[in-house]
Amino acid sequence: MRPDITPGAKFPDYTLPDETGTPRSLSSIQSGNPMILVLSRGNFCPKDRQQHRMLVGLEPEIDVAYTKIVTISTDDQLELNEMRTGAGAHWPFLSDPERTVQKDLDVQEYTDPRHNPMVPYTFVLGPDLVIHSMYNGYWYWGRPGPEDLRRDLREVTKKIRPDWDIGKPGMREAWDRGDKGSFFPYGKLKDFFKKSA
Repeated sequence: MRPDITPGAKFPDYTLPDETGTPRSLSSIQSGNPMILVLSRGNFCPKDRQQHRMLVGLEPEIDVAYTKIVTISTDDQLELNEMRTGAGAHWPFLSDPERTVQKDLDVQEYTDPRHNPMVPYTFVLGPDLVIHSMYNGYWYWGRPGPEDLRRDLREVTKKIRPDWDIGKPGMREAWDRGDKGSFFPYGKLKDFFKKSA
């Protein structure tokens, strides 16, 4: 892994084709929310398929928690869709058969020259693709389970949502006087309209 890819640093904003062939950037998928990013070995790997089934089980929680998830794989379009459909996933899968991400991040899994995959890292990212945590999943137990993801996403969300505790002093008073900028989604909408102006 590149030495600058560490917690607190910004993850590169790659643009790759999704499962429909549409180019998507990571920042456009994230849209200011916490995000889980999975670098996948690909459909051939039973460990990756198992990890994705676990994530599918968490998908309803991820959705209601205003969190995004994305998978980047070295699979081509057909294999990418087979993995996504086989797992029952509904989030974006990005295809990188040219191994742009693998080369740029220096994450070639050199112990598997047949498939030439990426080392399967999982990242939890805060807004603006800032790395909160990263997990090296070369061995399966290095990958984050639901409890790890809940802990990391709780920490990220507490940092970015001023209304995490609406009982703290001043919050009710701000709401009552119509100052809703600290409350989701009002503050997010205000920022959106500022950017659009």
